Amino acid sequence: MFMKKTYSFVITILVLSLITTSLLGSCSPATTSKLKVVTSTSMMAQMVERVGGDMVEVVNIVPPAQCPGHFDIKPSDIQKLADADLFLLHGWQGETFAQELIASANNPDLTVITIAVKGKLMTPPAQLGATETLTSDYWMTPPVQLEAAEMVTAALCQVDTENSDGYQESAAEFKANIKTKGTEIKAKLARAKPSSINVMCSDQLLGFIQWIGLNIVASYGRPDSLTLQVIKELMDKGREAKVTLIIDNLQSGQNAGAGIAEELGCKRIIISNFPGGFDNTETWEKAIDRNIELLLEKIAQ
Repeated sequence: MFMKKTYSFVITILVLSLITTSLLGSCSPATTSKLKVVTSTSMMAQMVERVGGDMVEVVNIVPPAQCPGHFDIKPSDIQKLADADLFLLHGWQGETFAQELIASANNPDLTVITIAVKGKLMTPPAQLGATETLTSDYWMTPPVQLEAAEMVTAALCQVDTENSDGYQESAAEFKANIKTKGTEIKAKLARAKPSSINVMCSDQLLGFIQWIGLNIVASYGRPDSLTLQVIKELMDKGREAKVTLIIDNLQSGQNAGAGIAEELGCKRIIISNFPGGFDNTETWEKAIDRNIELLLEKIAQ
């Protein structure tokens, strides 16, 4: 008899425990879903990740080693936007895929914001022989990173007001890192005396190369724009100015200047406009460090 009562008492306790747990679980707050953000490039993606942290889920469209102007939409890209809350893009002419992608996603709840940041060249592009509208070259520079970080932060706060304080706090830390990195790199470059080095570069690198301080003798477009006449003009300018370095862009034809460098008998490097273009460069800091490292190594040779 005693055993039966004990057994009944234990069962009652277990049932009450289950009921209590169930009630408490139903009263606890629901897990807050992350803001789903789609970005057009890895440059934008890493910035959203830095500012958004655990509050966002970031999906990128264009692979970091690929030129946005030569990107073709895939069905999986359409699905990314169909499930997203926010789409951030640069507004470049090369982002021709964007409008078609937005229309195909058919997501009435999607907010689309353009982070239209552009630097300012000290020398007009036409004077340097630039053949295309300047776009991504500025984003690798610290000043543009700072301005873009502020605009990305404002976009996240606009769409997700509940987490605006968190975005602002993360942005402040990120911007402090940008300023520190910019100062550090300028100190390294000063020792290399870049203004005394004559170079020719891809026109997609003009803003970044000017920020570095190298003396740009001429620039050139993608490989398909280099006619025999253009190549001859570049060769003549290169010989006259005693160009010692050709700088190609990974995303817009990494071998565009190879033949010119060979004919001039000068050095050549390839650098990236986007984080992730090279291995272990997933953040802006790592990407710009890699570019500067390649440059200083080649100058020192």
